[in-house]
Amino acid sequence: MKDIIVLGIETSCDETSAAIVKNGREVLSNVINTQIPIHEKFGGVVPEIASRKHIEAISIVVEEALKKANMRLEDIDVICPTYGPGLVGALLVGVRIC
Repeated sequence: MKDIIVLGIETSCDETSAAIVKNGREVLSNVINTQIPIHEKFGGVVPEIASRKHIEAISIVVEEALKKANMRLEDIDVICPTYGPGLVGALLVGVRIC
C-alpha cells in the first residue's frame, strides 16, 4: 500500500504553520512561524497585519517543512489548509497555496 503524504497548512490567526504527515499518523515535520511579538504592542491580533505576515511567511514555512521531512513538493499527495474558523484574510493565504 502506498504511503499518503499530507502537507497541512495553518493560517487561521497569528501563526503560520506547515506540517508534513505520513499516513495520518507520523509527523515528519512541523514548522511554526509566530507573530506574537508583532501583535503584542497592539494588545491583540490585528487582522490586516496578520494576513500580510502570513503572505510573507507561507513560502518559507512550507519550504522548511519540506526540507525537514526530506521531501519535495512533488512527493505531496494532498494539501490541507485550515479553512475556518479564523480571520478571513489570514485563511485566504493558506487556501491560496493549494
